[in-house]
Amino acid sequence: MFSILIPTWNNLALLQLCVKSIRQNSSHKHQIIVHVNDGSDGTLDWVREQQLDHTHSPQNVGICLAVNESAMLANHDYILYLNDDMYCCPGWDAALIAKLKGLDTDLFMLSGTMIEPVDTGNPCVLVHDYGRDPAVFAEERLLFELPNYRKADWYGATWPPTLVHAKWWFKVGGYSSEFSPGMSSDNDFSMKLWHAGCRIFLGVGGSLVYHFQCKSTGKIKKNDGGKQFLHKWGMRQSVFDRYYLRRGEPAQSLHLPDPEDTRDFRWQLLRSDLKRRLG
Repeated sequence: MFSILIPTWNNLALLQLCVKSIRQNSSHKHQIIVHVNDGSDGTLDWVREQQLDHTHSPQNVGICLAVNESAMLANHDYILYLNDDMYCCPGWDAALIAKLKGLDTDLFMLSGTMIEPVDTGNPCVLVHDYGRDPAVFAEERLLFELPNYRKADWYGATWPPTLVHAKWWFKVGGYSSEFSPGMSSDNDFSMKLWHAGCRIFLGVGGSLVYHFQCKSTGKIKKNDGGKQFLHKWGMRQSVFDRYYLRRGEPAQSLHLPDPEDTRDFRWQLLRSDLKRRLG
């Protein structure tokens, strides 16, 4: 059903657990495509041993180029972008497929719902601690307690795991390389879909993945994604998240309405324009 893109950068233990969870907990057989950045920790050898479809770069090329290159190997109609520090829970793909069947268009972005060990104030996630490292991951306890977790669908799908139709991935050009190594690239991809006419940015509450929050961003020099987004689109990222995607609000329907032309919305657009003009 899905071609699953997993960029990784010397996170072998996390990648192994991620791939195991897809194979073990999926209701359908999916194509797994790994982009190996560097891979000198044994990742490249392991991916080859597992006979996984993969691409490789000798150095870290960041998220944008990694997912774009791996997407070239996709052989299914749907592309799903997944981080290597995610564990797919039983039923994760069945919930996405069920939602797919209710759509009236192939222009959409669906997202799974993350379970995270640390509360960051994100209204789109569930907070339950099963460990922050594969070595201490309480997998059995997670699987036992999983049936107790419920979350309604929510607006504002942007970050992985994200599912789109392959046709629209390539129509909008995938992830924009100017955002390399990747800060704000998720929001930029969503904005490109918005301009293409997409109004379905739906987080699926029944599609659960555990997120270790072990990001590779601490090892890189980050791009100023917020500033790039502002100058590219003429609005701050926070404005897009709040007024367009309605991030975190309970989903009342499949399709998002256009932003309401309120005084506060106009003021936020004016602030964005002033900030952009001032550099």
